Amino acid sequence: MAVLQELGIQSVNSGASTGSKWWSKTQNGGHLESINPANGEKIAAVHSTNAQDYEHVISSATAAFEQWRRVPAPKRGEIIREIADLLRKNKDYLGTLVSLETGKIKAEGDGEVQEMIDMADFAVGQSRMLYGKTIPSERPKHRMMEQWHPLGPVGIITAFNFPVAVWAWNAFLAAVCGNTVVWKPSSKTPLCAIAVQHICNQVMESKGFQGVFNLFITHNAALSEQLVRDRRLPLISFTGSSGVGRKIAVWVAERLGKSLLELSGNNAVIVDESADLKKAIPSIVFGAVGTAGQRCTSTRRVLVHHSRYHDLLRGLLSAYSQIKMGDPLEANTLLGPLIDAAARDHFVSTLREVVAAGGEILYGGNLIDRPGFYVEPTIIKAHHDWAVVHRETFAPILYLITYQDFDEAIAWHNEVSQGLSSALFTESVMRAEQFLSAVGSDCGIANINVGTSGAEIGGAFGGEKDTGGGREAGSDSWKAYMRRQTNTINGGVELPLAQGIKFTV
Repeated sequence: MAVLQELGIQSVNSGASTGSKWWSKTQNGGHLESINPANGEKIAAVHSTNAQDYEHVISSATAAFEQWRRVPAPKRGEIIREIADLLRKNKDYLGTLVSLETGKIKAEGDGEVQEMIDMADFAVGQSRMLYGKTIPSERPKHRMMEQWHPLGPVGIITAFNFPVAVWAWNAFLAAVCGNTVVWKPSSKTPLCAIAVQHICNQVMESKGFQGVFNLFITHNAALSEQLVRDRRLPLISFTGSSGVGRKIAVWVAERLGKSLLELSGNNAVIVDESADLKKAIPSIVFGAVGTAGQRCTSTRRVLVHHSRYHDLLRGLLSAYSQIKMGDPLEANTLLGPLIDAAARDHFVSTLREVVAAGGEILYGGNLIDRPGFYVEPTIIKAHHDWAVVHRETFAPILYLITYQDFDEAIAWHNEVSQGLSSALFTESVMRAEQFLSAVGSDCGIANINVGTSGAEIGGAFGGEKDTGGGREAGSDSWKAYMRRQTNTINGGVELPLAQGIKFTV
C-alpha cells in the first residue's frame, strides 16, 4: 500500500521489525491484524512484542535517559521542531493512514496530524520556559529556589480514537522536559504508531540519538500490566476507559509511581431559553457525530429548556438528514464507521436498553447494510436519571432531555460520574458566569457558546471525577513530567536555623 511505503513501512507483514536497524526481528510474540473499519478488510499484520523485546525497549529507554537529560532543554526543543517539520511533510500520508485505521473522515485524520504539529510547536516554546521560582527566605543571606528535573522513562498508553495526537500531547512535552518515552498504542491502531516511530527514528538518528522514543506493540495483557507495574517507569500516562484507569491507578500507586489519567467522558450541552441556535445546532451535531461519537469529548447529552425543545429538535433533524455517511476517504463524507464489530454491537445493545427504559428514538437507530461497521447517527428523547444515560457509549447516540429551570439543568449536568467537557449556549452573561463558577459545571473543561468537542492546544486538557483528574497538552501540564526540587543556599558565614530554633553544640 503506497501510503504505508511513503511513511517508511516497507514490509507491512513484519510489523515492528521493519525499516530500521533498531527494530526487533523476533516473530514469536504472536501477531495482530490492523482492520479497516470502513470495509472490515485487513490492512496489515503486525508481529507483537515478546518478553525479550519488552526488556530491550525498557532498557534502551533507561540508558538513553542518562544521555538525553544532559542535553539542554532548548536543544531538545530544536529536535522536536525537526520532528514537527517531518510531520508537516508527511501530513497527508499520515492523515490518510489515521483515516484508514480508525475510520475517521480524512479531514479529521489530517486534523489529528495537525494537532501533533501544533503540540510540537507548543513544546518547542515550552523548552525555553521550564521555569522555577525564587522564594524569599526568613534567614539572612539565604536564598531559596525551586527547580524542575526530568523524571526518567515515561510510559504512554493511548487509545484507538486518537492514535497519534494523544501520544504527541505526552511525548513531546515529556521529551523537552528531558524524559525518554515508551509508547504502548492501542492494538487496534498499530500502523499509525509504527509510522510515527519511523518519523521519530529518522530525526533522532540524524542527531545521534537512539532510545528517546520507543514503541511497544502488544495485545498481551500480562505484558501490558508489566509495563504499568514497572518501577523503572516513574510515570504512566493512560488514556482509555474509567474501568481500566482504576486498575492502572492502583497498580502504579502500589509502587508509589505517578499516573496521569485521561478517562471516560459523558459530556453535556445546556441550551437555555436565550441560546442562539445557529451556534448551538452545528456545535451539537459535530460533537455528537464527529469521529462517529468515539471521542472522549463527544456530546452525549443535550439539556434543553422546555421552551426551545421543538425549535432545537427541528434544527437537529434537518442537520442530521444532511449528514453524508460513507467511505472516510471520500470527499464530503461527514460520518464514517465505528471502530469494529464489538462497537457496533454495543450500539445495538445500548439502543435496546434505552428503548426498554422508555426512550423515544427521534432519528436513526439502525445499522447500515454495507461492508464495514456503520450505524446511523441517532437522537433519543430520554430522561436525565436513566442508568444508560449516565454511562459513556462510544457511538453517535445523542440524548435529548428537557428541563424547567437553570439550577435544575446544572444539577442534572453534574449528576453523572464523569467530568470531562461541558458547554452552555446562552446570551445571558449571568448564566455564563454561573456555569463557569464553583457552583456551575464540575468538569475540567467548561465552554460558553462553544461545543464540548475539539480542544485547542495551549489549554490544559482533562477532567475530574471518573475522568481521572489528569491534565495534558497545555498550561502548566509540563510539570507532570518533571520532579520538583526545593533548594536553599546559605551565602553567609553563620548557620541560622529556620523558625528561630537555637541549637548549640
